[in-house]
Amino acid sequence: MQEGKEQSKDTLSENTKNTSNNTDGVIETSKKFIVELFDFREDTDHEATISAIKADIPFKGATAWILIFAVFVASIGLNADSTAVVIGAMLISPLMGPILGLGMSFALNDINTFKKSLTNLGVMIGLSLFASFMFFYFFPLSEDTSELLGRVKPDIRDVLIAFFGGLALMVARTKKGTIASVIFGVAIATALMPPLCTAGYGLAVGNLWYFLGALYLFTINTIFIALAAFIVLKMLRFPMHKYANAAKRKRYATIATIIGVAVMIPAIFTFINVFKENQVNNQIKSFIKNEIKKNPSLQLMEHEPDLERKILKLNFFNEINEATYNDLNNELTNNILYPSLRDFKLEIKGSDTKSFELITTAYKEKREELQESKNIISGLQKQITDLQNTITTLNQRIEQDALNKNKKVVAFSRIAKDAKIRYVDIEEIGFANVLLSKDFIKIDTIPVATIKWNVKLPDSIISPKERELRSWLQKQMELDTLFIKREK
Repeated sequence: MQEGKEQSKDTLSENTKNTSNNTDGVIETSKKFIVELFDFREDTDHEATISAIKADIPFKGATAWILIFAVFVASIGLNADSTAVVIGAMLISPLMGPILGLGMSFALNDINTFKKSLTNLGVMIGLSLFASFMFFYFFPLSEDTSELLGRVKPDIRDVLIAFFGGLALMVARTKKGTIASVIFGVAIATALMPPLCTAGYGLAVGNLWYFLGALYLFTINTIFIALAAFIVLKMLRFPMHKYANAAKRKRYATIATIIGVAVMIPAIFTFINVFKENQVNNQIKSFIKNEIKKNPSLQLMEHEPDLERKILKLNFFNEINEATYNDLNNELTNNILYPSLRDFKLEIKGSDTKSFELITTAYKEKREELQESKNIISGLQKQITDLQNTITTLNQRIEQDALNKNKKVVAFSRIAKDAKIRYVDIEEIGFANVLLSKDFIKIDTIPVATIKWNVKLPDSIISPKERELRSWLQKQMELDTLFIKREK
């Protein structure tokens, strides 16, 4: 009995050991899998990476022309607000070479590479600004496009894009058999060329804020791409640059470290400032959504944050009393919900406007007045139509009376045109019924045609033409008698 219990304990202990061993095996296998999944050190080519980065640093000859052409392509894309053209300029631009050179020189303590990279990058920036300035000076924008405005106010997303894009670029650069598609993708994502062209536009139109904002975005991209290159090369333990003189090597290392830290300090502050600004904007949006738009009694027309003065301006359609103002102000300074807005103050417009109810009432009254005016106008239009019909009827009666009195009334305008065609020397023609009294007792009505001939025409030609004209007019006008009067 005792032996059976002991044997059972031994079996249980052995099973526990096996289970423990299996668990350890699974953990070790999982660790090994994860390490192999993310470890890219074995796939790194140190010499080829350094050579490739150094080969892209020089700026002369073809590279200079490529940069100029890329500037013009990007400027045209900004001018035409064409995303596709701007992307094409990003792919053409050779600006990435010196930036990676800066990051590599910090990581390797290579002062000579740093000098070359900094010099070439400075020349590239100067040439890009000049070329874009000249383009926009002669081809100014009719209005600021969305492609241009997107480069004058960088935020935290631009910092993250530059940093993670730089990491992807350096990992692809260090891999044996560089992945070209990654390099092209990073060139598009980080967008080095458009900010420089936007800065040139700011100079061309004299807009300092556009110039500084675009240059600020370019600086962010440059610093964080270089920082990403520095981090990747340090992680992969690239060999430090060797100097024959130990003291000289130490001095160069110190200089490179100081320069690297000096360059990275503004980047850190830039990152912090942009991050804080982004937090403030997000919390302002949340405040507007939660505290104002969800309140049906508040009719917000617009809001404008002033980040420098820490003021949130709100413009309401309806009246805002003091109690509502205090409630909104207390919610704004709520440290739990909106910690980044605790120092902000509200500036509200709305108490000096008419209430929503008053405006609604006035609107209804005006609509009623407008409808009444429409009814009056409709009645007047009917009266005008009736008067027009009456006038038309009277005119028809007058014409009918004239026809009844004189059946020989004809369309004189047609006869005058035909007479001009038949007798081209006629300059004027008139017709009238003239009252005539020969014995001053009896009065007769005689038809008279007044003719004015061309003054250059002699009487010998006019006389026979008048006889012909009288006969023709008598026939056309169905007259028994017709007198011709010649007008001088």
